[in-house]
Formats: sequence, C-alpha cells, structure tokens
Amino acid sequence: MSGQRVGVVGASEIAPAVEAAGGIPVVDPEAFGSVRFVVAAGEPAIVDLVRGGIDVPVVAVSAGAGLRSVPFERLEAALTEALEAAVPVVDHPIIEVTGGFEPIRAVFDVGLMAAEPARISEFAVRSGGERVSRFRADGVVASTPAGSGGYNRNAGGPVLAPGTGVASVVPIAPFATAPGRWIVPLDSIELAVKRDETPVELLVDGRREAIVDPGGSVTVSRVGTLETHVLSASRSPF
Repeated sequence: MSGQRVGVVGASEIAPAVEAAGGIPVVDPEAFGSVRFVVAAGEPAIVDLVRGGIDVPVVAVSAGAGLRSVPFERLEAALTEALEAAVPVVDHPIIEVTGGFEPIRAVFDVGLMAAEPARISEFAVRSGGERVSRFRADGVVASTPAGSGGYNRNAGGPVLAPGTGVASVVPIAPFATAPGRWIVPLDSIELAVKRDETPVELLVDGRREAIVDPGGSVTVSRVGTLETHVLSASRSPF
C-alpha cells in the first residue's frame, strides 16, 4: 500500500529509501503521531525518540542487534515489506532513571562510572528493596535486553533475550577477582555510591547526565514500551 506517512530520523539516506518503497517521509517529530511507523538510524536516534516519548512502532536501522535492526544495504526492501504487510513487533522496555535530577528515560542501559581514569569507587546494588551486592570497581552498569549486547557484554554480562523483562547488572573493572553478575527484574533497581574517593558520573544510554555524590543513588524502573518491527532483514539479537 503506497502513500503512507513514515517518520524519518537519523540519516539522510532514509528519506529516499522511504520514497522508493512508496511511502511519504515525514521529518518533523511533532508530526510522528500521525505516521505508520518511524524509521530511525543509529542508537542516538533511538535514544532521542525514547526521550521524546515515541508512541508508534519503529524500524531500527543499524542500531544494534538488541533492537533487531535492519542494515542500511537492505533498507529499501525492509521498508517495502513494512508498508505492504502486517509485520510482527517486539516490545522493548523503556526505563526511567530518577535521583537528584529530572527523570531520564532510557532503552539501553544505565551506569555509574568513576569520572577519573584508573580510579575505583564502591557501589551497592539493590533490587526490589533487597540487597544484591556491594563491591569496589570502576563502575556498574544495569542493562535492558536491548542494551545487553553493548557495554554489558563487553564487561562479561550475558546477552538477554527480548521480552524477558529483566536487567543484567555487572560491575565494570571490579577490584575482586571473582565478581558477581546478576539478573534482576526491571521493576525497581537501585545503584548507589558508597565511597568518596573520586567523583562518579551517571551515564544513561551512553550519555553523561550528572555527578552522583557519595551516599547518593539512582533508581531504575520500567515505565513504558518501545515497539520495533521485526522484518525479514532484521538481525538476530544474539
């Protein structure tokens, strides 16, 4: 079916591909409420959509395996499929990070990291109000299934299947030789700073957002869902 409106974010190549597939590209985010779906290229574009409150399905392009994204070289065929047929979607949890700052929405991961190179701090993790662990490390990251193939995986955490509704929590460069790694529900996770030897930065979906003071903490909770199309060209999440 041609002539359908399709939102476009993140790369100049997308609009011509939408037109070639028979769609009408829409570049104004204020008009995304009236489009069939949004095509978003790259993780930064996905992050911007989530923070802006996206409520229509997304075709992720070169945005990581966790979102079942489509490679650029197969984009036109994927868009033709998405416009002409009913295709399945995958629900990805949107999380919100709260603390001594305005709430921040995310879809990939949340981390606390020592702001100075080669400096460690002490962190604590709680889930659902219960103590999970306390450890010394360069940092700690909590990842959704969509983000578990990124920093989490590089730090030794597991890749999580979409739809599992859990988070992987992993220390970054831990002081201990046999650190723990934990799978916890996404409903309520607390990451806290327990030492005052070095400043600690809050990173949300890879963006530096704030300094967390000693004794301070951030809370992660699930607040919504990002829908992405699963197309013939979509990559496996593993």
